[in-house]
Amino acid sequence: MSNIGGSGTSAQRIKKPLLFSVSFDWRVILPPAAIGFILALHLILPVHEHYRLKLLPYFRDFLILLLIIYSAAALASLFSLRIREKLGFKAAFHACGFLALGVYNLITLKFELIPNIYFPAPERILAVFVEDGFFLLRCLVYSLRLLLSGFVLGALAGVLTGTLIGWSQRLNYWIMPFIRIVGPIPSTAWIPVALVIFFKPASAGIFLIALGVWFPTTVLTSSGIMNVRKSYFEVSSTLGASDLRMILTVALPAAAPSIFTGIFNGTSACFLTLMAAEMIGCKFGIGWYINWQREVLAYANVYAGLIIIALTFSFLIGLQFKIRNKALSWQKGMIRW
Repeated sequence: MSNIGGSGTSAQRIKKPLLFSVSFDWRVILPPAAIGFILALHLILPVHEHYRLKLLPYFRDFLILLLIIYSAAALASLFSLRIREKLGFKAAFHACGFLALGVYNLITLKFELIPNIYFPAPERILAVFVEDGFFLLRCLVYSLRLLLSGFVLGALAGVLTGTLIGWSQRLNYWIMPFIRIVGPIPSTAWIPVALVIFFKPASAGIFLIALGVWFPTTVLTSSGIMNVRKSYFEVSSTLGASDLRMILTVALPAAAPSIFTGIFNGTSACFLTLMAAEMIGCKFGIGWYINWQREVLAYANVYAGLIIIALTFSFLIGLQFKIRNKALSWQKGMIRW
């Protein structure tokens, strides 16, 4: 009996789970492998003989930093399922992106297949962030202040207008023709009018951005409210709900997917309008910075500004998706996004 008890104890010890479970996904090594390959080519291949600009270490340092980050992430993925799944899912895309960056470095710095004045090498673009980063940050803050002011005003006005014309047939009769005439006109076409109405270029820019957000938000909000099932309102009316309560508790929640879609479309429009708004008299901002650097043929600075716009736009869109997922969590079983 003692032997049986001892064997049972040994079996229990064998079945006892380990503190760390190690698992490997081969996809996680794709990004560091791609970065290492690009770094090796950058260090081995000589610079083109006609490249007359001073060589900078920023691209090399950038690749080394990326290699350290992705190698550490690949190592951490051995012990974390969450990191392994997330990194493994995006690994192929990241690796292809780094390879494309390496190809661009080859055709600009190593082989000089395209003119460097218009297509600067990656090290020149990275130098802008290092040497002019604080000024770029100030321009970004100014642009965000202008962008968010116009965006909030346009989104609120769009939701309000869309709710009114989607709820009331009488208001729809009078307002919808005006929206159909004025709405499709691009916001930038109103620049001469905005400069006359508003004394300050910043105020004119806020108006143009708000106008760009207002139209798609209005149209999709009204469409969403019109498509809400009438049975919902009949039940609410039977329970004694007022019109305002039905709008707030039935119409707007049911139309929320369409409202968010309109706001997403408005975000794209307001970024386009921001670039034009900062070129009509504003003395600061990313759009102003890009236009200024283009005039002096500093295309490395132009690309740096475009990268900042792309990253900022991606961040804001991602933030809006998170807000939508949180606000519409009750619809995840019915709507795929």
